[in-house]
Amino acid sequence: MSTWLRYNFPTAVLSGVDASKEIPSLLKEEACTSPLVVTDRGLASLPLVADFMQMLRDGGLQPTLFSEIGGNPVKSQVNAGVEVYLQSNSNSVIGLGGGAAIDVAKTIALMAHHPGDVFDYEDGKPDGLPADQHIPPMIMVATTAGTGSEVGRSSVISDEKTKVKKIIFTPRMMPNYAILDPTLTLNLPASITAATGLDALSHLVEAYLAKGHHPMSDGIALKGISMVANSLRDCYDFARLQLGDETAKAAAKARLGDDLSEARHLRVRGEMLEASMMGATAFQKGLGVTHSCAHSLSAVVDMHHGLANGILMPHAMRFNAKAVPDRFVSMAQAAGLTPANHEEFINWLVLLQHELGVPTHLGQAGVTMEHLEDLVKYALQDGCHLSNPCPVSESDFRQIFTEAIGA
Repeated sequence: MSTWLRYNFPTAVLSGVDASKEIPSLLKEEACTSPLVVTDRGLASLPLVADFMQMLRDGGLQPTLFSEIGGNPVKSQVNAGVEVYLQSNSNSVIGLGGGAAIDVAKTIALMAHHPGDVFDYEDGKPDGLPADQHIPPMIMVATTAGTGSEVGRSSVISDEKTKVKKIIFTPRMMPNYAILDPTLTLNLPASITAATGLDALSHLVEAYLAKGHHPMSDGIALKGISMVANSLRDCYDFARLQLGDETAKAAAKARLGDDLSEARHLRVRGEMLEASMMGATAFQKGLGVTHSCAHSLSAVVDMHHGLANGILMPHAMRFNAKAVPDRFVSMAQAAGLTPANHEEFINWLVLLQHELGVPTHLGQAGVTMEHLEDLVKYALQDGCHLSNPCPVSESDFRQIFTEAIGA
């Protein structure tokens, strides 16, 4: 039974069970029947994508699939997608997947009718080109609760030569519709559920701590932290219950209790999708040191962005706690912690790492002290730490990474 709702903020959001089935009618309203569906290689091999493409065809559309995306988004993937878009005479773009697929999809839509190089549209570039040409209608369908890119006005695309992540930005990149359908996330593996969920949490936390005055972002961030606290562990346990070994299934069942219904699973998955979207909405205020470190890890060791944020958050928050202790009280209250203070909030982050099977130190994920200087170099170049609640020096980055790598 479909139980989706529609609201705007300002993106039109369709959230709830079977919301994705509305896509054919949404595109027909835009007089578009030939969408390019952009997804990643891993997802493309699963029945989910085949079923999605058939649903589009049954709805009277003629979709084309582009799935040459793997790992962190890079410029060559965008260029290849634009070529497929033009050759297939597509007239709209559907992004289906996590942050990588959605970021590439939005950038393909931008570059389909704009001249020059992708990086000519980098945020803040002094001689950048204006985004003043046609951008086809975009519908972004999240299959993970992590980046919230489905409601963002930018994409993060890496330069394959320098490994530096660049932000491609224009308000016109905001998708026409964001689809949050929990049925598409029910079969996510536990490890992806954990990494993407911690990514969403890192956006909410860093947005709330970021410098500047933005009460709307602050309110959204605190509500999102509460939603993650209520739902992320349950999502992880449902994933283990479905796909784990017998020991994992038994542990998951014990934590979930008596209610193992699909209705509960759909509810917590839907809540995490909305919390993820809220994180992306809130971080228009800014991010911080965690993300500069995570972007550096993607560049140096190609670590999954969500996993990097998940490992780094407690270490980065110990650095930040001295600057804005009152903000940690509010975050602890939002997470339902007693007593509500920075120590309890950081302890909760570490507890989440243990409960979600995420390493507590980078050394457990293959990062060594040999990587340290490169990690510091790329983190310093990243702009996210400029909105951190306190300044981050080269020596600060070196200390954070050293502590995060561990013995």
